[in-house]
Amino acid sequence: MFDDDQDLRGKKPKAFKDLSNMSVEELKLYKDDLNAEIARVDAEIAKKSDYFSQADKFFKI
Repeated sequence: MFDDDQDLRGKKPKAFKDLSNMSVEELKLYKDDLNAEIARVDAEIAKKSDYFSQADKFFKI
């Protein structure tokens, strides 16, 4: 787990998508896709945070 944290800090940021060639409608759809992905990531973070919280409660007894 700690090795994963080290790997994340060493990664280069992804290149941004070129938006200049996209229509307004395409941009709106792209934004919707990004918002859906953010919601998915937030849900995964919440799920994993809950696992850690439950584990902490278990081992503190």
